[in-house]
Amino acid sequence: MGDAILGAIELGLLYAIMALGVYITFRILDFPDLTVDGSFATGGAIASVMITHGYSPWISTLAAIAGGLLAGACTGLLHTKGKINGLLSGILMMIALYTINLRILGKPNVSLRGSDTVFTPFSESGIMMLLIIIAVIVIKILLDSFLRTDLGLALRATGDNARMIRSFGAHTDNTTIIGVSLSNGLVALSGALIAQQSSFADSSMGVGMIVVGLASVIIGEAIFGARTVFQATLAAVLGSIVYRIVVAIALRLEWFEASDLKLLTAIIVIIALVLPTVQRSMKQRSLAKRRSAELLAAMSQKGKEVKR
Repeated sequence: MGDAILGAIELGLLYAIMALGVYITFRILDFPDLTVDGSFATGGAIASVMITHGYSPWISTLAAIAGGLLAGACTGLLHTKGKINGLLSGILMMIALYTINLRILGKPNVSLRGSDTVFTPFSESGIMMLLIIIAVIVIKILLDSFLRTDLGLALRATGDNARMIRSFGAHTDNTTIIGVSLSNGLVALSGALIAQQSSFADSSMGVGMIVVGLASVIIGEAIFGARTVFQATLAAVLGSIVYRIVVAIALRLEWFEASDLKLLTAIIVIIALVLPTVQRSMKQRSLAKRRSAELLAAMSQKGKEVKR
């Protein structure tokens, strides 16, 4: 059980990079970007093919990020310049990327067994987990720092109120394109690292990744809160780890099989979405009952005073 939890934490940290990307579009830009399912596989495909062709794993990983940035830019351009609905733009790019990923791979999947990856020098010394933790912390800090810059503030303002930020002379089209590109660059980086960690890349490895990313963000916000940007990005990272631990524990129960992972993900997301609403509703009912009781008590007291 201990090894399963450690494995879940390691996976959660790698998927946390994708969760940070989803946080940018889902929370900051308020943009329903389904490109994630395609760009995750794009990152894995580019990194895997380049590594098997003898390129450095680090250069291959950087190329994977560039592929994700380009995919995100295409989605942003479809939405802003092509005037296509945001949701539809993501769907169109996701469909296009499925074929593009097959072309990149040249076959349904590519194995990395026997090839050097970014994790190879650290696998024997047992510091892989520490390396992943440091990498995620650095990415989180860089993202927090970016969101505090003028461009980052414009990005946040675009998601909050695009009309208002346009009235101040800001180009919301540009900020949207940059935000979606950055999001998919992080998603592709996560895909590249997952492919190297698992030693294979598959054309369909990105299916359902948007749901996993949303689950991480929503669970993290529900448990840890999201009052500030620092807290929100931390919640996305921790939410990804919690999600993976919950999945690892659930799959060890007799009720679930390995093939039930997608169903389990959907159930977790539904619970994470419904639970805050139920809690809010219960609080409102409790508050309404308390107010009614106070009002009745006040009216009763007033009636007694009138009789006197």
